[in-house]
Amino acid sequence: MPIEDVLLDLKNKIEKNLPAGVTITDVEFEGPQLVLYTEEPRKFADDGNIIRNLAKELRTRIAMRPDPRVLATPEDSISIIEEVVPKESVISSYYFDPDSGEVIIEAEKPGLVIGKHGATLREITKQIGWIPKVARTPPIKSRTVKNIREFMRNNLKERKEILKSVGRKIHKECTSKDQWIRITSLGGCKEVGRSCFLLSTPESRVLIDCGVNVGSDENMTPYLYVPEVFPLNQIDAVVVTHAHLDHQGLVPLLFKYGYDGPVYCTPPTRDLMVLLQLDYIDVAAKEGKKIPYESGMVAKTLKHIIPLDYEEVTDIAPDIKLTFHNAGHILGSAISHFHIGDGLHNVVFTGDYKYEKTRLFDPAVNKFPRVETVVSEATYGNSNAFQPSLKDAERHLQMVVKNTVERGGICLIPAFAVGRSQEVMIVLEESIRKGLIPEIPVYLDGMIWEATAIHATHPEYLNNDLRKLIFQKGQNPFLSECFRPVDSHEARQKIIQNPHPCVILATSGMMNGGPVMDYFKAFAEEPRNSLVFVGYQADGTIGRRIQKGWKEIPMTGKNGSTEIIKMNMEVQVVDGFSGHSDRRQLMDYIKKMQPRPERVFTEHGDEKACVDLASSIYKKLKIETRALTNLETVRLL
Repeated sequence: MPIEDVLLDLKNKIEKNLPAGVTITDVEFEGPQLVLYTEEPRKFADDGNIIRNLAKELRTRIAMRPDPRVLATPEDSISIIEEVVPKESVISSYYFDPDSGEVIIEAEKPGLVIGKHGATLREITKQIGWIPKVARTPPIKSRTVKNIREFMRNNLKERKEILKSVGRKIHKECTSKDQWIRITSLGGCKEVGRSCFLLSTPESRVLIDCGVNVGSDENMTPYLYVPEVFPLNQIDAVVVTHAHLDHQGLVPLLFKYGYDGPVYCTPPTRDLMVLLQLDYIDVAAKEGKKIPYESGMVAKTLKHIIPLDYEEVTDIAPDIKLTFHNAGHILGSAISHFHIGDGLHNVVFTGDYKYEKTRLFDPAVNKFPRVETVVSEATYGNSNAFQPSLKDAERHLQMVVKNTVERGGICLIPAFAVGRSQEVMIVLEESIRKGLIPEIPVYLDGMIWEATAIHATHPEYLNNDLRKLIFQKGQNPFLSECFRPVDSHEARQKIIQNPHPCVILATSGMMNGGPVMDYFKAFAEEPRNSLVFVGYQADGTIGRRIQKGWKEIPMTGKNGSTEIIKMNMEVQVVDGFSGHSDRRQLMDYIKKMQPRPERVFTEHGDEKACVDLASSIYKKLKIETRALTNLETVRLL
């Protein structure tokens, strides 16, 4: 059936299910949503069940758009909104888009703008006709969030056309009589880096992640040239599990070579993706390496991103529905659940996950309506890969910082900008507030402060304890006075030239470049200082050499010459802050999964870890398992 006939059929069904006196003028697909156009937005606002009942009846996401002729002027609308919305919400800005009939309201407390069960939003529509959308005013100013919001507003018309095209492809009629499902491994199997998989059916091809292995020039990119995925314009959708570069660093490359479809991820993943992609190509250019894509491709990718919240069931292809669930790994990380066909098969791609409550996140979700196949990470899949408890890790960190500061030293912590930095920040803030360590400044250098600003923009993605602290008690630990952003080379030099007891969190996490190296060169010879590793150090990095006990560290000087840094700092390794599940948690995640899966595939770990975890799941849980290998295709059905 042609798509115009599908839309006409849907319009007829909708009109039959509308209450008496409520009318629509048109229907259109926009991405995964079916959009209704009406000259009577106030009637829809009067009865919030109209849209809800239609969505249930048609089994699709539905949005309503008002006809521009029935909208109040922006000036009148602002006056009315400010009468309806409590002043405590602290509205910071408005943006009116006549094409969509939406008004975007930025507020410090968006919950007050929304109202109980959306009552305030409905009241706004009743009075002005515009459909209000609420965004949180970032409590910490983020250049990334500001630029993304401005970019999206400036490209609304083009984005609307993209969504219209995507929507018509998603909702086309299934034509194949065959029923089969296959997974093709394109990267990240029996290795860590360049994660990439293709989920294919007779109707659809969905790419899950497209990462870069930044530590390898030979095996940097996934196998995107194989016939299963090439040409790239035959892919229907890209799904990104989280923002780390080894899962999304080459998504813009897809657009460079012909892909023109949607990219699905959570809102925080979108913001962090942009931050990390731009930094990735900037660092590559500075190091004289060939950059895989220009910043224009990052912008093009952004236009095609369709953000989805956790638990939001969404059609992404004619025969595939996607639902994201919390993965507990980093901000916005998602377990991806694919429901294929009309109950035909269910596949879960875990991405990276943490099956334990942390300072930032709730444990990864492992309860689903249905699941037959699981593709699980195996980073710590080895039989002896156990991590200390988070409480033990926190006590260890507190002890190291306290001892270092009491002897007048500086505690230098190499950290990854996203995830571990914020986890450590929460521990340090609480420790200072409770007097467990002295009141000292905690300097944040590199991208850490910008990444923290993105965390502060999306507190709804943090765990229950943090949300209560922020929303109910008005205490945002990220805003603590102990944190001092270092935003320039000059500011960094001031700290280096005037050493004093403090903690310095600086990128990069493996000491293979970045601001941390300036501090290391300055403070390495002083035995009162401490170097604290809270993350994994890969072979070949300076961080791993120091862990092995090297006392003389060769480094490149200003003129390209080699200089030797004498290493006298105390070295401490604080395990337990990893965003990955350890061996016990990996096994428990599958063991306690509801319902019990029929098969489990392992990936994202070295060969021994992947094989060991797969073997143990089979032996102990009697579930069919396999450690996937790059370039193989496995048929699920």
